[in-house]
Amino acid sequence: MNPIVENIKIEISKVMVGQEKMIEGLLTGLLTRGHILLEGVPGLAKTTAVNALAGSLGLNFKRVQFTPDLLPSDIIGTEIYDPSTNTFKIKQGPVFTNLLLADEINRAPAKVQSALLEVMQERQVTIGDETFKIDLPFLVMATQNPVEQEGAYELPEAQLDRFLMKIVVGYNTREEELEIARRVANNGFGEIQQVATLDDLERIRQEAMDVHIDEEVEAYIIELVFATREPEKYFLDEIAPYIEYGASPRASIDMYKASRAIAYLKGRDYVSPLEVAYIAKEVLRHRIVLSYEAQAEGVTQDMIIDKVLAAVPIP
Repeated sequence: MNPIVENIKIEISKVMVGQEKMIEGLLTGLLTRGHILLEGVPGLAKTTAVNALAGSLGLNFKRVQFTPDLLPSDIIGTEIYDPSTNTFKIKQGPVFTNLLLADEINRAPAKVQSALLEVMQERQVTIGDETFKIDLPFLVMATQNPVEQEGAYELPEAQLDRFLMKIVVGYNTREEELEIARRVANNGFGEIQQVATLDDLERIRQEAMDVHIDEEVEAYIIELVFATREPEKYFLDEIAPYIEYGASPRASIDMYKASRAIAYLKGRDYVSPLEVAYIAKEVLRHRIVLSYEAQAEGVTQDMIIDKVLAAVPIP
């Protein structure tokens, strides 16, 4: 593993216990310039992880707590009238940063969530008649509660599709939770230090982009995505009634990028089908729209992806 990546992980471990998949996902987003959605119940250190990542890189970091009364202008900014000059001035919102933590993003209604659509895709913000470019790197790290919880809304499909990965964060193991309790009781969490610069980040990002991916592995990625759209062609008639819409073209792009980043994080200079399968659920689960029949029968996106992975031949 690259020493810069190792140092970032060490810094995050000062305030985190376990949750390797979540940390790996955040680093993948960093290497691919992709936005990350973390889903889990409160108290699983989702916000802590994002905060630690920003601190270890010395990035500009802002946090927005999404609530039902939040307005789009609270995120992107607004025009303010200045009576002294009889003109309007632009007040930039918290979206003008490097790393934006959208905390509990699905606590706000769709109107507010959609305010992030332009900046997540185009890296720019339109306020009134003016358009402003966002300084790079720019990443949205969003946390959300399971939709079954009170006061949570479904994110719009268009916004979900802009997230590179959706990582479901589970509970820690018994041993990890005991370690967390000990650290909290004894004030045993360390202070995050900056261990990398923007130049370091750009260098490791370029190294991740240089990871080789064979044509057969490229074809495997496309087959997995198409199997969610045309399940009958892959002898997956049993899951066809459960899929309203399959994964979008962004899924193919993001799986390509994420598989290279995962291979790089594991210290390899090539992508194997194992990396593709390893991140398939994270890249696809939020892009498959279930039918009413699937929801009625309790079929989940992860179940569908398991069937797809079993049906598509590994090169």
